[in-house]
Amino acid sequence: MTPNNRIVSGMRPTGPLHLGHYFGVLVNWIEFHKTNDCLFFVADWHALTTEYADPRKIKGFVPELVKDWVAAGLDPARCVMFQQSQIKEHAELSLLLSMITPVSWLERNPTYKDMREQLDTAKDLSTFGFLGYPVLMASDILIYNPTFVPVGQDQLPHMELTREIARRANHLWGPIFIEPEAKLTQAPKLPGLDGRKMSKSYGNAISLGEDPDSISKKVTGMVTCTQRVRLKDPGDPDLCNLFPYHELLTPAAEVAEIACDCRAAAIGCGECKKKMLANLLAFLEPMRARRAEFDKKPDLAWDILREGDKKARQEVAKTMALVRERINF
Repeated sequence: MTPNNRIVSGMRPTGPLHLGHYFGVLVNWIEFHKTNDCLFFVADWHALTTEYADPRKIKGFVPELVKDWVAAGLDPARCVMFQQSQIKEHAELSLLLSMITPVSWLERNPTYKDMREQLDTAKDLSTFGFLGYPVLMASDILIYNPTFVPVGQDQLPHMELTREIARRANHLWGPIFIEPEAKLTQAPKLPGLDGRKMSKSYGNAISLGEDPDSISKKVTGMVTCTQRVRLKDPGDPDLCNLFPYHELLTPAAEVAEIACDCRAAAIGCGECKKKMLANLLAFLEPMRARRAEFDKKPDLAWDILREGDKKARQEVAKTMALVRERINF
């Protein structure tokens, strides 16, 4: 298959987007959609892998996700935004790819193991859907034959599995799919408030549209450098949970000064948090303003998705016609 400038990626509608989403994925989406053929989808079927016990709330998060995208800087006129469950061919291709995907490929997926360890106490993840969702993810991608897929670091194993599935399908059915490459941002993994990966599931995230008072309370309680017990103890920015935020949000000259003062115990963690908080709130304010304008048009998000659904259906029809021909169905 011939490489192109097509990019495909998606997000699950399971709650408000947070800073980890922005710096881990959205930064790339915003940059890429300026000059590339981009399709971004709301992965509501994927949301069912963990939210299957109460699926009614998923629909409410669908338009909210689109609002977060636009507030963050995505222009619906320059990319296709669509809803996964409205493109039934995704499910058809997933079924066909599941017939050729060895179970061992799915069981060795480190993300599968990690999420089960982190969430198994709260949710039963011993389901076929959770084990097999990398196959659905592969179909979401391969059906559009993109060259690149912007993802967070935790999705790299899924991308490698997608490439393996594409190779196997091309071997068995003849050349159909491009083997897409993953694209990471400069900060693919932003730590959460407690030091773990920032995640809605872990309750350690700062949402893009969160109220400033709520953000202030969260930043005040953030874990910093655990080796710095007293104010006079020197800190280590390389071990500090807060410092990566400064590297992303604070002017470079000030970042160097903060790092130097931290190592010399010339600045306390409380003061360091105040500096970061001011920069964070200033960074988020334009997003809050764009979101406020979007909220004045309650049907706009659904209109954007319906238009995107039409364009996505046109694209998948081409791929699925070829797939059906190759398997003689």
